Amino acid sequence: MDPIRLIFAIFIPPLGVFLQVGLGRDFWINLVLTFLGYFPGIVHAVWVILRK
Repeated sequence: MDPIRLIFAIFIPPLGVFLQVGLGRDFWINLVLTFLGYFPGIVHAVWVILRK
């Protein structure tokens, strides 16, 4: 399922993080990063998915 999560991380970063960790701290951090700039949200989402 990791390729699907990575695809979601690229197009909708908070959804990719949500599918990996749920509504935890990483999800909210990613949501804020995505609102501040789309690219930081993508980088964080990919990092979270590859880390776990």
